[in-house]
Order: sequence, then C-alpha cells, then structure tokens
Amino acid sequence: MTEPARYEILIEAIAEYVPAQSSPNDSHYAFVYRITITNRSSVPVQLLRRHWIITDGSGGVEEVRGDGVVGEQPVIAPGGQHRYSSGAFLSTPVGTMHGSYQMRASDGHTFDAPIAPFRLAVPHRLN
Repeated sequence: MTEPARYEILIEAIAEYVPAQSSPNDSHYAFVYRITITNRSSVPVQLLRRHWIITDGSGGVEEVRGDGVVGEQPVIAPGGQHRYSSGAFLSTPVGTMHGSYQMRASDGHTFDAPIAPFRLAVPHRLN
C-alpha cells in the first residue's frame, strides 16, 4: 500500500517601498514584493490561482483573485522553488498582505497553500 502524498508548500515574502512610483501627497504608496515558493512535498505541484487580501492602514480591504502569478502557472518539482516579483499600491504608508495559492499536485489533488501576512511599510513610519 502506497502512502498518500504529503503537501507542504513554504511561501516567503519580502516587501519593499518604491519611492519613485509613489506620491505621498496624493496618498499613493507603491510597494514591490518578492515571493519564493518552495515545494517541500513529495510530488510536483502546479500553481493554478492566486488570492490576495490587501489591507491598508485605515482598514480598507482589496481582494485580488486570478490565474497564476505574473502570467505563469509554474510547475514546481519536489524540493524546487519558484520566485517572482510583483507590486501593490496602498493609499496609506502602512498595510499588510496575505492570501493563498491554489495548487494542484501531480496526483490530481487540489489544495490551498496559505500565504502568511506580511507588512507593506514606508521605512521609518513604524516604531
């Protein structure tokens, strides 16, 4: 009897403020975020869809859903990684993002890989 596959996806996020694309006087703050997705599962997985929840410092929430990431639906081998960069805009200098990726394992099982909250913040705006 074969043991069922275990699905373990590690998602790391690093965010950075982009002053050149921001206009604080107009309450427009740009951030770039870099994501590293590591497949610690025993089978290949494919990233099918994304779901982001972006919350600004005033409590405003924007949800973003779509296919893949930056136009791709990568297949990640066991032990492999996929990296990409994207961006987000806030109307406040501080906010957070979190969400999930819908993944499909090579055995046909579909599951959600959670993305832990991470901070978007203009430097020196937080204590």
